[in-house]
Amino acid sequence: MPPDSPRPPGRLDAGVLEIGIGWRQAHYAQLLQERPQLDFLEVHSENFFGRGGAALAVLECGRSSYPISLHGVGLSLGSAVGLDPWHMDQLAWLVERVAPVRISDHASFSRGVVAGAPVHASDLLPLPFTAEALNVLCANVQHVQERLHRRFMVENLSAYVHWKSPREHTLAEPVFLNTLAQRTGCALLVDVNNIYVNALNAQLAGQCADPLLACMDWLDQIAPDHLAELHLAGHCRVSDVHGEIVIDDHGSRVCPQVWTLYQYAISRFGPVPTLIEWDTDVPELSTLLDEAARARILAGQALALSA
Repeated sequence: MPPDSPRPPGRLDAGVLEIGIGWRQAHYAQLLQERPQLDFLEVHSENFFGRGGAALAVLECGRSSYPISLHGVGLSLGSAVGLDPWHMDQLAWLVERVAPVRISDHASFSRGVVAGAPVHASDLLPLPFTAEALNVLCANVQHVQERLHRRFMVENLSAYVHWKSPREHTLAEPVFLNTLAQRTGCALLVDVNNIYVNALNAQLAGQCADPLLACMDWLDQIAPDHLAELHLAGHCRVSDVHGEIVIDDHGSRVCPQVWTLYQYAISRFGPVPTLIEWDTDVPELSTLLDEAARARILAGQALALSA
């Protein structure tokens, strides 16, 4: 049996700001040795599937000092072919073993059917914001929550293609996510960088005049009771013969505009648990801790001004 969870699931202490970082392999040993001041660690669930081994041993060492948040990329919550039973079994076992403070995945799909057999795209593909897609997503999210006996968090996606549904009404993304939370009782994980990346790409396509204002409007539409966590990360611009696009690569510091949006979100939603993500070109641990310290300072300023 796993040891007792350091703290109960959900927000650690109401009204207390929590700041965490994504704990990646490059920093396993250093973090366990130095034990920096952090409120939680987030890991990718799929990296710890399998009963035993060095990876799980490291995670359990980290869990002895920090609450752990499990963040998945492979559940394919929006898949019309349903959830992968093996993936669900692995996640359920890991949740029981680790007793995470929060559990999440994305409002996306990866699984489909090709030549009569289910296949996995190994990517996070966007959903159409239609009633039919919402029904599928709600059913799958509810299945996950019933299996895990936990409230689950669903994250908004950075999307580079979009569906056109001329025969069906399309909802605005915040309305789609709010309705998901209302119908299933799940929570929302809002990635502020994803909102900004989508707005920048809409601007490049001539569909958005002011990305910052568009993101603030997006945040204004999210019901505060649904929000359980915020993510912050970096992005990059890529140009080639086909044009320019902004990619959510989690490979750099949080940009000034996303910090502005973060302060706006904190002033609206209060002291929501916040994570610094960094997954490509992973820097020294001190850089992530510096970003986490900045999040704590800026959130504190936003809370003071909104008090």
